[in-house]
Amino acid sequence: QVQLAESGGGLVQPGDSLTLSCEASRRAFMTYVRGWFRRAPGKEREFVAGIRLTSGNTYYADSVKGRFTISRDTAKNTVYLQLNNLEPEDTAVYYCAQTPTFGTTRPRDFGSWGQGTQVTVSS
Repeated sequence: QVQLAESGGGLVQPGDSLTLSCEASRRAFMTYVRGWFRRAPGKEREFVAGIRLTSGNTYYADSVKGRFTISRDTAKNTVYLQLNNLEPEDTAVYYCAQTPTFGTTRPRDFGSWGQGTQVTVSS
């Protein structure tokens, strides 16, 4: 089973940007979808964005459309999440995972969860 590892989190100020990375231990099935989720303190894990590894087709949660961008580098087995114009409400642990189903946002449809990377937005 592929293992995923997130990196790139940190402490930033409102309005700043960050790029998160999700690197796979080996090449995943290219038809798979890699997704990003986040869990804020006291809240449920929520879907953020997803990308199909073959086509690069993407989908987003409404709360991040226009601010976050998901992309992939298949040669590096890595998916990125560019976070722009960060807000305090974006503070959370960000996780990546994968699924064979494009368009799903349900955590139970995803597997191979990483350990997460903390993003804190505070002035």
